[in-house]
Amino acid sequence: MTSFLSLTVLTVFSLVLHLGFCHVSSAPAGHGRATYIVHMARSQMPASFDRHSHWYDSSLRSVSDSAELLYTYDNAIHGFSTRLTPEEADSLAGQPGVISVLPELRYELHTTRTPLFLGLDHDADMFPQADSASDVVVGVLDTGIWPESKSFDDTGFGPVPSGWKGACETGTNFSASNCNRKLIGARFFARGYEATMGPIDESKESRSARDDDGHGTHTSSTTLGGCFSSDILAAIDRAIDDDVNILSMSLGGGMSDYYRDSVAIGAFAAMEKGILVSCSAGNAGPSSFSLSNVAPWITTVGAGTLDRDFPAQVTLGNGKNYSGVSLFKGDALPAKLLPFVYAGNASNATNGNLCMTGTLIQEKVKGKIVMCDRGVNARVQKGQVVKEAGGIGMILANTAANGEELVADAHLLPATAVGEKSGDEIRQYVLTDPNPRATIAFEGTVVGIQPSPVVAAFSSRGPNSITPEILKPDLIAPGVNILAAWTGAAGPTGLAGDVRRVGFNIISGTSMSCPHVSGLAALLKAAHPDWSPAAIRSALMTTAYSSYKDHKPILDVATGKPSTPFDHGAGHVSPVNALNPGLLYDLTAGDYLGFLCALKYTESQIKSVARNNFTCDPSKTYSVTDLNYPSFAVNIVSGTRAYKYTRTVTSVGGAGTYRVHISSETTAVKISVEPAVLSFREVNEKKSYTVSFTVSSAAAATANSFGRIEWSDGKHVVSSPVAFSWT
Repeated sequence: MTSFLSLTVLTVFSLVLHLGFCHVSSAPAGHGRATYIVHMARSQMPASFDRHSHWYDSSLRSVSDSAELLYTYDNAIHGFSTRLTPEEADSLAGQPGVISVLPELRYELHTTRTPLFLGLDHDADMFPQADSASDVVVGVLDTGIWPESKSFDDTGFGPVPSGWKGACETGTNFSASNCNRKLIGARFFARGYEATMGPIDESKESRSARDDDGHGTHTSSTTLGGCFSSDILAAIDRAIDDDVNILSMSLGGGMSDYYRDSVAIGAFAAMEKGILVSCSAGNAGPSSFSLSNVAPWITTVGAGTLDRDFPAQVTLGNGKNYSGVSLFKGDALPAKLLPFVYAGNASNATNGNLCMTGTLIQEKVKGKIVMCDRGVNARVQKGQVVKEAGGIGMILANTAANGEELVADAHLLPATAVGEKSGDEIRQYVLTDPNPRATIAFEGTVVGIQPSPVVAAFSSRGPNSITPEILKPDLIAPGVNILAAWTGAAGPTGLAGDVRRVGFNIISGTSMSCPHVSGLAALLKAAHPDWSPAAIRSALMTTAYSSYKDHKPILDVATGKPSTPFDHGAGHVSPVNALNPGLLYDLTAGDYLGFLCALKYTESQIKSVARNNFTCDPSKTYSVTDLNYPSFAVNIVSGTRAYKYTRTVTSVGGAGTYRVHISSETTAVKISVEPAVLSFREVNEKKSYTVSFTVSSAAAATANSFGRIEWSDGKHVVSSPVAFSWT
């Protein structure tokens, strides 16, 4: 299916091994130097300069004799990055032609069953052939690549796309020969990192595109077979120049206005060049308002489960059995019940139940299975702590924060993870039985698990805290227990003491769901080269499903209840249907500029995002609700009863008549669509409609509620979720 896709890796260097979603930190306070990103109004360059880089350097020299340019940017933004004191930054901000001087942010990584699960094993005739789609290039901005992985074997691939402008940069343990006809390019960006953290220790990390972490190799191979914002912008800048078609970024940070968000700014420039940007939603769920990467020109991806599991059953001395999951591969436990202890009773620490480093008492743990509670430190690290204290196995119990979500790990000792309910019962047993015993049986791989998918508890949730009128995430894709390629420089746990080496690894996170969508977007781009990034996203969204085959809604594992559009967006991606969506909601760069005007952005703020001299028309009324998005989010403010949204659809399925169907779970808001019928006579014909949301004064709304608007011609179903939130 992927023989016609090519891959380029744009490596953003990071020593951070944590694969979860973390906070975003800005430049340090005080009088020391920190990295700043300087946005320049390119059109205001004085005539005395013949090159923009000379102007940038001169502007910098006006406030500092010692500061150096880290990067100059020509595509993602117009400007440069440098190290300044806060006083120098303030002075530079007042210079002519300077739009903004923003402190650098640090972003964290959001970290082969899926072809079958996604339906990609169907009739090959529905997919484009190699000769018609040889120029689709996916850029992955991540920790690098392990080129020796079998996932990047180029057997059967044709020549490198003729329009490819990139390169295979050499560096530590990486040469031009590491690229091939599938992995067609690799670049490395570390100036921002080194400016803040100091020179890279090449005895520990390769100063090249080689992936010593594993995250980048995993996401790259999913797409096809703690990063600093200055480096991220440089990578996006080069990706645009190299002419990639899809840009996959499994990273993110805290929420901020779009004109302060380097990912959003770089993604805008990529969108203008026709590049679809796919980003992970974050791993801060199930809390509300926990999303990142919510700009409407970004495709924001949450995580769901597969129908595959790795069961490892717990048997207790009282005869009861409990199901867990594990990827442990090693010598099994003896075939008998073994001594069992709760970590909280085998530690002198107040949080001894968490099995943190150095907290367990060897005399109380040695030769026993230890029960640890989840929280604070990494799951696999808890097992390492148990092993170092002499324990022979571990039962890891979820707490209320994780509920019944089970994530499989490649533990260093025989271990299994159980849900909150099972954990509570097991804990009660080990604390009350005078002679507690237990064992763990590993059952390998099981497929066909139902229900599936379910929304992962860790997947970040809406509403959208920046623009509540734009529903995010856009959709979900497989992101739990995903098998993909792995680096040869680290063990499957990523722990320093893990000396195992594997060619493939199974990990979880929205970092894994994002590249699924990136790869599917490449399939759609190959099949429909003329589709814009917004059109591709529309096809993926309007054909996504939000219920199972029995018509029951997709569940949220965090609650055990039906998930909502704030959890799953438009639903779970359905790539086969996306190839022929019937209607598309398209958007241009001009539409997004109007969106920024609707946000009341100033001229300089718009320039920070869009880099051009666009000025909002004072005679025009701009509305966020007019952005031609494939979903609807209505943020209801007290005292306002009527809300109106306009949309335009383009027929890509030919002539046909579409009729609207409206469903809603609330009587607090009435939904009406005008007109209720759209008739098309030819391909690419456009029709507009208006949706009115009227709040009933008699119906008191106490919680978020949801609905759906669907257009159907009897063959295609073009579906849009509706989300209501009350302020």
